[in-house]
Amino acid sequence: LRAGEPRLAGLVQATGSANHDTGSVSGGGQRASGAGRADGGALGGTGGTLSAGGPDFSAPVAPGGYRWWYLDALSDDGQSGLVVIAFVGSVFSPYYARALRKGAADPEEHCAINVALYGKGGHHWAMTERGKRHLRRDATRFVLGPSSLSWDGTTLTVIVQERTTPFLTRLAGTIRFTPDRLLDQRFDLDAGGRHQWHPMAPSGRISVEMEFPAQSWNGHGYLDSNVGTRPVTEDFTAWDWSRAQTMAGPVMFYDVERRDGTALNLALGQAGDGALVPRDAPPLHLLNRTLWRVPRHARSDAAQPSKLALTLEDTPFYARSLVVSRLDGEEVAMMHESLSLDRLRQRWVETLLPFRMPRLR
Repeated sequence: LRAGEPRLAGLVQATGSANHDTGSVSGGGQRASGAGRADGGALGGTGGTLSAGGPDFSAPVAPGGYRWWYLDALSDDGQSGLVVIAFVGSVFSPYYARALRKGAADPEEHCAINVALYGKGGHHWAMTERGKRHLRRDATRFVLGPSSLSWDGTTLTVIVQERTTPFLTRLAGTIRFTPDRLLDQRFDLDAGGRHQWHPMAPSGRISVEMEFPAQSWNGHGYLDSNVGTRPVTEDFTAWDWSRAQTMAGPVMFYDVERRDGTALNLALGQAGDGALVPRDAPPLHLLNRTLWRVPRHARSDAAQPSKLALTLEDTPFYARSLVVSRLDGEEVAMMHESLSLDRLRQRWVETLLPFRMPRLR
């Protein structure tokens, strides 16, 4: 999304639509509304750029843990969007959850590449879990079945060859993301440092060339990674995450509810050297719940609460949305997600997930 073009005609409804917020969360509400800081602290270097680096697909994953690489993008014309997530130890996998209940489980036996396309030609979703025999990974390549991610030092290339669910139509094409810069800052999400977030490329350019469905577009993208040494359900009850591209640079919010009753409210902007630095966090505003009744909250200036523009994914435990907010007086479109880990722990939810997440051994 280009700064100054928040309405995304075609994906995002006009900001005056009926799908509006229901008010801000007070200081005594479900989440804190003050300025956010990383109470776990920033790990690694505090400088803005790296001369080398990028996604290291060979990085280890602890037994019972997980690692994922997340890419999202919105087209310059506001008509299209996408999300790609490569998982080792798929955190949402019902198969991995069952294996963990039996004892130690190998995360490489539970890998997936999730691809979601939005806008032109409708909504397309693929997330087939595959076992270790389908996986090859090293520092620069992540190959899972017929699909792959590769890093050449400047550009991340995603080759998609998947089948959508539930209709099993072909999803095929090539996605290329070139970061504006790479960051080596990591943030603890829990007090014990068991879960970390690495926003390695808060901004960059993306090109999408899809064969099925046929579409071609360019836009603005974002790349990060999360890693944990044990399941997210053990340490968190819920979180809201969002990111936007503003005239001043990328902005990210991460509001986490921990299972021990504490909370983390991260609010980050970008300094002149490119490093991520704490910024004032505008108030949290309560958005409409999803059809599955998952709660959603988004940050926006007090004078103009966030507005829900479009729900992209609506599941029993997770929602992905496009939200229009005002940050420091500027209207922006935010990619947004809400996650209920208490819901994810429910066996009835686990029973439903294979319909969207089939598995190949």
